[in-house]
Amino acid sequence: MLQQKIQSQDAQEHLPTLLAADALELAHQLQQHQKKIFPPQAQKQMRLFSPAEAAAFIGIGEGYLRQVASEGHGPAPLSNGRRMYAVSDIERIRRVLDDGGKSGKYVPHRRGDEKLQVLSVMNFKGGSAKTTTSAHLAQYLALRGYRTLAIDLDPQASLSALFGHQPELDVGEGETLYGAIRYDAPRSIADIVRSTYTANLHLIPGNLELMEFEHETPKAMMTGGAAETLFFARIGDVLADIESFYDIVVIDCPPQLGFLTMSALCAATSVLITVHPQMLDVMSMSQFLSMTSELMSVVEKAGGRTSYDWMRYLGTRFEPNDGPQSQMTGFMRAIFGNRMLQNAMVKSTAISDAGVTKQTLYEVERSQFVRGTYDRAMDSLNLVNGEIEDLVRKVWGRK
Repeated sequence: MLQQKIQSQDAQEHLPTLLAADALELAHQLQQHQKKIFPPQAQKQMRLFSPAEAAAFIGIGEGYLRQVASEGHGPAPLSNGRRMYAVSDIERIRRVLDDGGKSGKYVPHRRGDEKLQVLSVMNFKGGSAKTTTSAHLAQYLALRGYRTLAIDLDPQASLSALFGHQPELDVGEGETLYGAIRYDAPRSIADIVRSTYTANLHLIPGNLELMEFEHETPKAMMTGGAAETLFFARIGDVLADIESFYDIVVIDCPPQLGFLTMSALCAATSVLITVHPQMLDVMSMSQFLSMTSELMSVVEKAGGRTSYDWMRYLGTRFEPNDGPQSQMTGFMRAIFGNRMLQNAMVKSTAISDAGVTKQTLYEVERSQFVRGTYDRAMDSLNLVNGEIEDLVRKVWGRK
């Protein structure tokens, strides 16, 4: 009798109603959490950087930085005589060294015929650190002086939340990239771009509205019309309207192979595929690569761009002391060769702990973590991001 009663109760649970109620409660609690961490009147901001960090971002020695700062181009010393550098200080020194940006040695903006770099970060499987990679890469490039645009193309909008834009609260109708690529009454992409608390970094946020593109594209293709059928060209077309303002665009793709992802791939000049080096993840990626190849072949026949300056695989959440992970990394390196980045993003409690407060590792103070844990994570991030920066500079023909 008891078992029948339990089964009867289970049968009466209406799944859509349960999911809707849980979604509302979860959204409410997340909003309360957001307000607790960052009250409505609060604004996220970058921390101050040590002389060593500032010098590394500028690309000079720490001794030279001290000399430039002592000549009146840096921040005033603190009470202990030590200087700490805001991003604005780093930018000012970069321009002073570059004679106002004329030489291009320290201000790394595109020049001449160097084309805009559009990097799509993707994987079909969730949990591959795709968004974590995108956020830290975009912020790193901005701190290095590149004019960077981050696009959150994932309806879950985790990248937006990391950069201080809660999708349920701060992103309204038509304020995602969908507003610019929709088939009826699109907005200018320039009206959608937002500044961030990091100099040189702008953002196009995401939310569930992006799913409309997945729903509307089949309808547009059925109704006909050349403009409507070329869904894969829409992101590239709107980026062309603002490309003169940026050096690098980083697109955080959704974790599925839909119209948004294919459009991002056609807009890209390079592709970064994140993969967690475990057997199930690699098996899943095998299917993902096969599906992507087949679909992109169809897009190519329709006129879509499918050639890239470079394509790389990045091992993420890597644990060096984990034997199976090391074996799987070696397995992939043997297959992919130089298409596998030399460096991997290590798994670190520092990165995950920073994510709890919706921050990147570049934003949190070193004093909040065990020094060794923080340094290992930061070294890993900088090695990965520096390797990607080198690939971009190589495309431009720079050393």
